[in-house]
Amino acid sequence: MSSIPSDLKYAKSHEWVRAEGDVVTVGITDHAQELLGDLVFVDLPEVGTSVETDGECGVVESVKAASDVYSPLAGEVVEVNAALADAPETINSDPYGEGWIFKLRLADAAELDGLLDAAGYASHVESE
Repeated sequence: MSSIPSDLKYAKSHEWVRAEGDVVTVGITDHAQELLGDLVFVDLPEVGTSVETDGECGVVESVKAASDVYSPLAGEVVEVNAALADAPETINSDPYGEGWIFKLRLADAAELDGLLDAAGYASHVESE
């Protein structure tokens, strides 16, 4: 079973969220990066872009496939992980740390309550 840290929230589309006040950090889960394989390219959202809950906001490409990245919450992109442009494989080696993709200023912090906890995400992965 892939690593699923208990201090994060999760979307069914395999993104994780780390809340830090009204700004959240978003990345893809260990499970998602394992399914994709070795990542070779990341298309990041632009800073200042407004995103909707479950809206497409980027793409990760691996040697096997390309997959959209969805925003688990609505808000404005306030920072992107520019280091991924030169080292997309960071998502494979450290999906919950240095492999984060973007930071979002939340439109509504109450939306966090709609995301899965670690146990809920584990159940979701098992049911797929």
